[in-house]
Amino acid sequence: MRTSLFPLLALPDFPLSEHEPLAQGFLALGLRGFVDAARHVWELPYGRNSDRADFRLVLPEGRGTSSTKHALLAALARAHGQPVQLTLGIYEMHERNTPGVGAILAREGLPGIPEAHCYLVVHQRRADLTRKDPAASSIAALACFFTEEQIQPEDIGAPKEEKHRAFIRSWAVSLGVC
Repeated sequence: MRTSLFPLLALPDFPLSEHEPLAQGFLALGLRGFVDAARHVWELPYGRNSDRADFRLVLPEGRGTSSTKHALLAALARAHGQPVQLTLGIYEMHERNTPGVGAILAREGLPGIPEAHCYLVVHQRRADLTRKDPAASSIAALACFFTEEQIQPEDIGAPKEEKHRAFIRSWAVSLGVC
């Protein structure tokens, strides 16, 4: 699977239906197509929502995480019958792809730690709309995953967290960390 350097180009464009509840917030902003909606979500700042399992808060709160931003867009595409998959990937987070985490990892004697990340997949191409800056570090993070699986937008809360915890437990045991 390949990661798109230009994620909007990987997405299908289709008109948003006024009959779809998830489309209403985008239509109210004057956004008529899926790519316009995706661009808007991409431009929103990164930040946790007041309920990290509720992707419907991205527009009213004006921010989102990889989970909430991509779950919103995947649910919007699903409501319109489009082949956009929400995917959960677990990659090795380290200083090179997440500046600032290196000191914490070094203090614990770890070169990296598994981190969960959500993104969209369309026709075997990854599209990450988490942050507007397509820095090489974020592209590198999306190039090498321990595991990837399709999830439903409604699974970004407890089910996603449990998958992440289970992976970390297994990883820690394999390294003899615990």
